[in-house]
Amino acid sequence: MAGGRQRSLLCVAVLLFSIWSVHSEPQASSPPHIIFIIADDLGWADVNWEDPNLHSPNLYHLAQNGIILGNSYVQPLCSPSRSALMSGYFPFHTGLQHIVILPMQKAFLPGNLTTLPQALKNVGYSTHAIGKWHLGFCNWKYTPRFRGFDSFYGYYNADEDYYNHEHQEALDFRFNEEVDKNASGVYSTFAFSRRAQEILEEHNTSQPIFLYLAFQAVHYPLEVPAIYEESYCSHIKDANRRTYCGMLAAMDEAIGNITEVLERRGYTDNMLLVFTADNGGDPTEGASNWPLRGAKSTLWEGGTRGKGLLYSKNLFKKTGTTYNGLMHIVDWFPTFMTLAGGETPSGIDGVSQWDAIVNDKASPRTEFVYNIDEINQNAAIRVGDWKLIQGSPGNQSGWYPPPQLANVVTEKEDFVAWPHSYSLFNINEDPLETTDVASKYPDVLAALKTRLGGMEGNPGSGQLSSQYPSLFDLSL
Repeated sequence: MAGGRQRSLLCVAVLLFSIWSVHSEPQASSPPHIIFIIADDLGWADVNWEDPNLHSPNLYHLAQNGIILGNSYVQPLCSPSRSALMSGYFPFHTGLQHIVILPMQKAFLPGNLTTLPQALKNVGYSTHAIGKWHLGFCNWKYTPRFRGFDSFYGYYNADEDYYNHEHQEALDFRFNEEVDKNASGVYSTFAFSRRAQEILEEHNTSQPIFLYLAFQAVHYPLEVPAIYEESYCSHIKDANRRTYCGMLAAMDEAIGNITEVLERRGYTDNMLLVFTADNGGDPTEGASNWPLRGAKSTLWEGGTRGKGLLYSKNLFKKTGTTYNGLMHIVDWFPTFMTLAGGETPSGIDGVSQWDAIVNDKASPRTEFVYNIDEINQNAAIRVGDWKLIQGSPGNQSGWYPPPQLANVVTEKEDFVAWPHSYSLFNINEDPLETTDVASKYPDVLAALKTRLGGMEGNPGSGQLSSQYPSLFDLSL
């Protein structure tokens, strides 16, 4: 009798332990919520752990309790980076490699591509876009709600006024497909953060959500409520940098308000948050990529290495670290699909980084294309530690420290190069790109020129070969 009771109690204990184990498993059995926040024109030095003169405590908290991305690359400009994120393709494969989509230009992310929100919807995600789109609006079918998002609140183009939301004297602000005049006079950072909080408050947390929040900040025009400059940035003497600092502080506060909702409503129990820049900062508009060389729109590291971080309460084995594996913005698509348990479209340029990030392994990526632009007649490729630049990397080719460090360096010369000239740098040994070693390593130069000439991709590998189906000839 006693033995039977003991066996019964043992069975109950085993059953309870099994139930507890299922519910306490740190690696979530259901797909995690994905919050993707992108800052516009944020420079490498434009966070307070790089420049203590700036105010970004909420980003600092996420970075210190998450994983900083030390080697994460983006495109030199807005539309190309966003196209790479949404499609998983390098922009030279989609026809969006040259500058950005202009207000009256018939250009868009090709409609035959599966987008990231479409792929996530296929595995049960609710998808919402807030802020800047900049991937085409010449036809409704190229706007956010026709590319996989359940809702859209924001603007289609670029560099509009932060308060009246006009671009070239035309209102550019939408709630889904309707023009929204109600936001007139509301600072866009506040409008976008409030919409994000509204979505997160109303959403049923049992369904995974993909929230894409593309802030207008800290892109020009330099505008911010005076209280942010006065409270956090009055010590900065340079006027542009001071306003820029205020814009960053307002965005950081907005991120703090959003993360408070995420925490209170339980999203953070099973969530991945990503924060990244879309390209380098513009030193003429208050930004700094110090100590990296170059700026927004250039092929230098300062234009293409994006500040970024990952945050999660329970998906990482270790936090407070830096992931220095080589990665590119095209990699987010397959990385998220790994997490979501969905299917990555075959043939894309991106590779999943999740296993490498979580298990501190070497990156699966060994090379990538910075860009190939037939109009600008320039290009750049990275293979291992080597970086090859063909033609001119672009204007603003010097080193641009924050204004308070202006006496550190005076070299701000343009970099003159003909379309068929080549420059070679070892980024591991010379991350600031101070020394062109093309003449010193002619064999490496020849090999990378051949590699760049191959410029087509191998399906699913993110590497270069001649087997990739070209999308470059798609008609608009």
